Amino acid sequence: MEKIKGLQQLTLRKFISNACNFYFENKFSYALWKLPDSAEFHLTASENPRQVSEINLEEAESGFLFAPFDPEKKKIQLSADEFYTFQDDQLIGAQGKYTEEIQSYEHHSKQSDQQARPYFVTANQPPTPTSETDFHQLVINSRDEILRGNFEKIVPSRTKSIQLKEDFDLIDSFYELCKLYPHAMVSAFTSPLTGTWMGATPEILVKVDRNHHFHTVALAGTQHYHEGTDLRSVTWTQKDIEEQALVERYVISCFKKIRLREYNEQGPRTAIAGNVLHLKTDFDVDMTATNFPQLGSIMLKLLHPTSAVCGMPLDKTLQFLKDYEGYDRNFYSGYLGPVNVQRESHVYVNLRCMQLFADEAILYAGAGVMGESDPEKEWRETELKMNTLERIIRK
Repeated sequence: MEKIKGLQQLTLRKFISNACNFYFENKFSYALWKLPDSAEFHLTASENPRQVSEINLEEAESGFLFAPFDPEKKKIQLSADEFYTFQDDQLIGAQGKYTEEIQSYEHHSKQSDQQARPYFVTANQPPTPTSETDFHQLVINSRDEILRGNFEKIVPSRTKSIQLKEDFDLIDSFYELCKLYPHAMVSAFTSPLTGTWMGATPEILVKVDRNHHFHTVALAGTQHYHEGTDLRSVTWTQKDIEEQALVERYVISCFKKIRLREYNEQGPRTAIAGNVLHLKTDFDVDMTATNFPQLGSIMLKLLHPTSAVCGMPLDKTLQFLKDYEGYDRNFYSGYLGPVNVQRESHVYVNLRCMQLFADEAILYAGAGVMGESDPEKEWRETELKMNTLERIIRK
């Protein structure tokens, strides 16, 4: 990594602001992120993001991945043309040919411009917010289909619109999310191809570490977390336990499809995810011992979309949601994360997220419906999940 000359004359906050403005005004795509329980965060940018149909984690360029919910749609790959690493308010690593321009950059957007907000691209048409009545009916329809034996589980979702304050700042909001949710994958992603998305997700989809271990989780069940709660005292409803067990079985069924028997399973256990609790089971595979070097790419394709964000059986549930959910999920409940960065890939499900528009944010959340689900309780669950981001917007 090269050292940046003169950085001591520029605050880190100003450097990041300059960089994001530079990328925005020059139509770059960029990602800003922090992994769970990490002291580092990263910024990467690409002049020419790629749209691809298939993902090969093992051979992909170092960079950032952003994929939609619909597995048939194109995924976005950012190569790390520009890459910066920050820790403790210091720049500890840098590479890129625009570093000097970024240090001296002046933002030129006019406040009267439709896209005057610094740092990010805004899409044109936000989806219509989901009414409580419509969501209740969607839950009832989902529950009825399950009781008829057509599905085991359905995960309907909804949207909510929140007005952005005039002084809303993407970078300040990113910092705030990092502070509030240290155990989440916090990210901001902006591109002319996707608009701008931001979130703090608790759910790893695929991790491949530098020791050639594969990791994924089964995450389901939701209840409010009260600060100081002893996790050993938390109790779960039968519905939550059954829902989490379905997700576990889904992961194991993916292992069975590829005849993989050597995996470690730990859980389920109660885990904190911001302001909520979930039931979580961890799965780990030694890719060297099992002689499975392509496991990351294979499982990424098999797992997405998981039963935790879609339902079971997968194909039928996916079609049901497309027919009845009432909007295009776009990148909500897709996946995102750094690929082959510092010899590791960390791909997360895009949950607890929002899309940014000119003067509003669209929040997304879903709830797992089983045969005994209550529409009002599922609505409250989505409200609880949306609170992860709503609390920083309303500050």
